[in-house]
Amino acid sequence: MKRKPIIAVVYNLMMALATATLGAVVLSWPLLAIFVKTQKTDLIVRKSLGTIMKNYTQLLDYLLLPFKNKLQMSDFPTSPSAARHFYECKLLFELAIIVFIVGLIILIFLKMRKRMNYIYISKTTALIFMILPVIILPFALMNFDEFFISFHHLLFNNSDWLFDPTTDPIINVLTEEFFAGCFATGGIIYELYFSCFILTKK
Repeated sequence: MKRKPIIAVVYNLMMALATATLGAVVLSWPLLAIFVKTQKTDLIVRKSLGTIMKNYTQLLDYLLLPFKNKLQMSDFPTSPSAARHFYECKLLFELAIIVFIVGLIILIFLKMRKRMNYIYISKTTALIFMILPVIILPFALMNFDEFFISFHHLLFNNSDWLFDPTTDPIINVLTEEFFAGCFATGGIIYELYFSCFILTKK
């Protein structure tokens, strides 16, 4: 019986992170359009919003589609180091996709077998998971640049994520504020995931 809570905690944490990651990536498309217009980064790269979004779509296709093996943005060059970084990002996103799909299959299976108690967590546990990001949030907001650097050092063991605008002009539209918006979006999705357990009657 003791295994059930542990399984439920691991399952829901993995699903929350995967859902938040994929949700943030998908919603980054409209988010980028908003930031391009508000920050006027289209003037920096001297390309129309439509051209920028077309190239970002090509980037997202590469990052999210498992059989897309080559990154090719039609209007933005990609340096070898940037290509390596995007490949590492692709691996992380594909891992999130796998976790999400497997988690969804488990959810459907348990729902059909009426064994949802295997992955149910208490309101207290859900609240703890919701509080953890809130503790980190003030520090991230006070110095997002430092948070962003620490985040990359945690996930990547190289400096390929440091783009040079002259060789990788796409970074001129993928601004720090844009990434902050993506992190905020992922955080909201994460919180909404666990709030479902708080709001449930069980």
